[in-house]
Amino acid sequence: MIDQNKLVYLIDRTLGSKGQKLKKQNEYMYWTPFTSHHKPKLQINIVTQKWHCWISSQGGHKLYQLFKKVNATHEQLTELREIVGDSRPLSSNHEKVKEKVCVLPKEFIPLGRKYSSTTYKHAMFYLNKRGITHEDILKYGIGYCEEGMYTNRIIIPSYDGDGQLNFFVGRDIFESKMKYRNSPTQKDIIGFDLFINWDEPIVLCEGPFDAIAIKRNAIPLFGKTILPKLKLKIIEKKVKTIYISLDTDAIVDAMKMVENFMNHNIDVYFVKLTEKDPSDLGFEKVTKLLKETNKTKFSDLMRMRLNGRTKKYMEI
Repeated sequence: MIDQNKLVYLIDRTLGSKGQKLKKQNEYMYWTPFTSHHKPKLQINIVTQKWHCWISSQGGHKLYQLFKKVNATHEQLTELREIVGDSRPLSSNHEKVKEKVCVLPKEFIPLGRKYSSTTYKHAMFYLNKRGITHEDILKYGIGYCEEGMYTNRIIIPSYDGDGQLNFFVGRDIFESKMKYRNSPTQKDIIGFDLFINWDEPIVLCEGPFDAIAIKRNAIPLFGKTILPKLKLKIIEKKVKTIYISLDTDAIVDAMKMVENFMNHNIDVYFVKLTEKDPSDLGFEKVTKLLKETNKTKFSDLMRMRLNGRTKKYMEI
């Protein structure tokens, strides 16, 4: 059993501020050490250890990660381990060798605040046109760049389950020939992993705008295929239900996923998009479509094979 009073006192000392207890059970709000803001925006659950900064979008599932990020002392890290019950030995040199990690462009500007620049106005107009709300911007830590390699691009970050940046998408706001310029890191990652509840049904879609539009446990594939890391986690987490919602030009890829997951005894719902992708349809229409989708059966797969062409399957 965690001594909650000791833990709160330790967090207070480590962050240098006294936490404000929220009405929600076991939740505290602190001044964020990651950026400046006029209100406390770092939320911590002292039982689950989940933490999230609502301004910088940094977060994770373990307080140890937070303590490492704020350069906690060896003594503070040791005390944390004792309180939360982690008995693994802590090396005197507790800093791990840094792996090659994904980082946001140095020119990145968060869109959570208002700016007077023309580029900011164009960026907000583009996001509003795509149905992205202010709440979405804060939740996903969306920003933009006014200069550098990602000039005039919306930047949508993706974080892993520990709150570490694992990928980002750079979308041109002026519809240039090169619409996307993404992070140079490899794509075998789990998109928006930080926000996924693996105990609930998940939705697989192509891009981040689709996932944000769906607004419910949606994972962007950043493409049309499912990569090994995501596939493995779905199986390890024993996900029971999956909705597959890919664009109309990715039906073959979608059906491969359907068959793969059905072979693992997962209930699969193949969402038949007609002309538009989820980001074009918007939240209400996507929600209606998901509700109206029936569970896919093996007979559906056999019918598709017999038809020979996936277009015929869409007409069934």
